[in-house]
Amino acid sequence: MITITDANYEEMEQTDKLLVLDFGATWCMPCKTVAAVLTDLSQTYADRVVFGKVDVDDNPDLVSKYGIRNVPTIFMVRNGEVVDKMVGGFPKPDIIAKIEANLK
Repeated sequence: MITITDANYEEMEQTDKLLVLDFGATWCMPCKTVAAVLTDLSQTYADRVVFGKVDVDDNPDLVSKYGIRNVPTIFMVRNGEVVDKMVGGFPKPDIIAKIEANLK
């Protein structure tokens, strides 16, 4: 999983793969659970998906751009456009289903 920041986001947004952005915080326990699932999935989907972690406390521009109000929040971005999002902690099968739906 790649660390995404206000400084490197534009470069990451240029990928031709599905970009999965994990907005979370170090103090958030559900965020740690979601991050562990996404880290595991990043190996499974390495050839088709870019997984990025965004710390909401350190990246105010991205938090503002995406209107983040709750963590964890997952955004799925393709060609610079948000195609799906998930707010809150979700089990691995639900996250897989969303990724699969957005790979088509």
